[in-house]
Amino acid sequence: MAATPPVCDFGWQAPAFTLPATDGKTYSLADISGDSGTLIMFICNHCPYVLAVLDKMIRDARDLQALGIGVAAICSNDATTHPSDSFDNMKRMAEDKGFSFPYLHDEDQSVARAYDAVCTPDFFGFDAKGGLQYRGRLDASRASRAPADLRRDLYEAMKQIAETGQGPQDQIPSMGCSIKWKAA
Repeated sequence: MAATPPVCDFGWQAPAFTLPATDGKTYSLADISGDSGTLIMFICNHCPYVLAVLDKMIRDARDLQALGIGVAAICSNDATTHPSDSFDNMKRMAEDKGFSFPYLHDEDQSVARAYDAVCTPDFFGFDAKGGLQYRGRLDASRASRAPADLRRDLYEAMKQIAETGQGPQDQIPSMGCSIKWKAA
């Protein structure tokens, strides 16, 4: 039987970036990185998968920040074809939902390409040294709201990374809408 490659490329180093945020500031990866690890979430405003878990993402981000994990969300979608993902609409969402983390705009999509982001939501959990340890799902939710008591896969993985420096060996990939790439 052939071995299935792991979902996570353990130890892959987080690519550096500097992006504008909805709060009017500009953030680099170094600005976001936490003492216990870093979580980069590729999200957008319109995706039903993101909207179905947004409140849980906000909850988990706050809980992870309390553990010393830096958190940021990035929107890389083409706002020309998906106007609800425009920077102005990103600002509204971050304010309306009270994001405790920067919501960054990757207008030229270079960061999404550097991370090889595939969908929204797409989660990248790094250890304190910037090595990838988690590339899985938030929980078992799909495109509709799921029970609040589902196992918190992302939170548990990031907590383990904060405590041990290692992510779980078994990871289930995230599912969502594809990144809306600009026409070539």
